[in-house]
Amino acid sequence: MKLAWGILVVIPFIANAQTKKERKGEFYFSWGYNKEWYTHSSVKVNQPELNNNYTFQNIHSNDHIGWDQGLLSIPLSIPQYNYRIGYFFNKKKGLAWEINFDHTKHLITDGQQAHLVGTLGGRQVDTTINFSQSNGFVYYLNNGANFLLFNIVKRWNWDESKTGNFKLDFLAKAGIGPVIPHVQNTLFGYPNDMGFQIGGWNMGIEAGVRSTFHKHVYVEFTNKIDYARYSNLKVYKGTAKQAFGTYELILSLGYTFPMGKRIGE
Repeated sequence: MKLAWGILVVIPFIANAQTKKERKGEFYFSWGYNKEWYTHSSVKVNQPELNNNYTFQNIHSNDHIGWDQGLLSIPLSIPQYNYRIGYFFNKKKGLAWEINFDHTKHLITDGQQAHLVGTLGGRQVDTTINFSQSNGFVYYLNNGANFLLFNIVKRWNWDESKTGNFKLDFLAKAGIGPVIPHVQNTLFGYPNDMGFQIGGWNMGIEAGVRSTFHKHVYVEFTNKIDYARYSNLKVYKGTAKQAFGTYELILSLGYTFPMGKRIGE
């Protein structure tokens, strides 16, 4: 009789332990917004039909955040946004793969004095021009400089409540991938055929903190440094190339949940 009672008591504990086995993987996704600062850069333009091959040197650029202009009254994808989709394939070591996309806007600052050197109409030039829309010059990646990265992610747990309803993690990310810019420009009064294109590559590193509430909802704040090289960008009767660095601040809201087989299965 005592043995039977012992079996009845032990069985529920075994079943409960099995149901509480932790899953091996963890899927997450997030959406957020960003702010950028760009290094100075040079834009090299080649227009063979026009006998032009020149460079705008030491150009100043700025972003266009958009989310400061009534975020809740415009579509979510108009401001500078970002999304992340990832999977922790090794939760114990805190390792994940991640698709990392930043819709960043890069605009050559209107009204600056730009140094122009090279060949223009077959003639050597070394001069300064007023790079402004009123003077026939626009150079925008305004529907996105668009950094796409395939990242490896490492996570370290900083703190966790006894109930597990709050976690604070530190994350580091690094990756490489293509850039998908939307190219819009006017040079000497001649506009290009604007649109999206695969326009080169970029690589980046990112670090920040993630606060997770009730095991699923999280807020993530990160700092990112990115280097992008653009080539064969469409301009009137030719192409342009450019390279610049970016410092980026990103705030995201996300959701995470366990996936995969349970440990021990």
